[in-house]
Amino acid sequence: MINKLEMLIALAQEQHFGRAAQSLSITQPSLSAGIRQLEDHLGVKLVERGSRFGGLTPEGQRALVMARKIVGDSRRLRDEMRAKRTGLTGRLRLGVIPTALTWASHLAARMAERHPGVSFSIRSGSSRDMLTLLENLEIDAGITYLDNEPLGRVSSVDLYRESYRLVCTASHPLALRDQVTWGEVAQQRLCLLTPEMQNRRIINHNFMQAGASPTPMIEANSTVVLASTVARGDWVTILPGDLAEFLAAGRDLVTIPIEGGTQAYTVGLITEYQEPHTPVLEALLREAGSL
Repeated sequence: MINKLEMLIALAQEQHFGRAAQSLSITQPSLSAGIRQLEDHLGVKLVERGSRFGGLTPEGQRALVMARKIVGDSRRLRDEMRAKRTGLTGRLRLGVIPTALTWASHLAARMAERHPGVSFSIRSGSSRDMLTLLENLEIDAGITYLDNEPLGRVSSVDLYRESYRLVCTASHPLALRDQVTWGEVAQQRLCLLTPEMQNRRIINHNFMQAGASPTPMIEANSTVVLASTVARGDWVTILPGDLAEFLAAGRDLVTIPIEGGTQAYTVGLITEYQEPHTPVLEALLREAGSL
């Protein structure tokens, strides 16, 4: 039964029979048969079918909510029993906002050192993505902002508070400054993260407080693209301090603190609220706290 519920979850995520089957490493006929068997078992129609996937029925939407809980509980039970038998093992799926990727690497590396049987899969996305991925059981934990958007019922651990830096080449007119203002930054040739990123919304708010509303010429959802663009010449970007220092290291780039703006926002680790957490997630939360 658990595998049939996983099929329903995958179909709801992918909105396509072929892609859902591929995500589960099964054939499309096997997926279709599994969904029909689940419908027969529950006695209701779960999926609207035509020439293609037509969405879930109201009963399917309700079943999806229960399926996520049942599958999540099943995975937790399996992980706990495995930990008792062989110690901490398994694969942790971690979602991370782009500006916190350096912290994700710190956390994963330290966790792996303490628990060699635990491996990581790390993916990047917006803060809104983190909550959706967590709810859909696509990640086990996420690193995101804790105090700028509602998170719902999660367990969380603070990691750091953001401070913002201008990143430019060593030959840029602002490069020798000890600090710059948001108004000065607004007059530069900017490349920034895309608008759906919460970091970008925070930056926009800082500009607004300074009475400025610049239009960046280049937007990207990758901080590597931003750093690479800056390295090409007279472009500048804005990044949190730790990430700015990492991307500037070994390159002809400098980072300059930006004066003023809103208070710093807290970034931390979140995972679904559970009592108790699985041993692996409990260890991850402890490791995050030690950072």
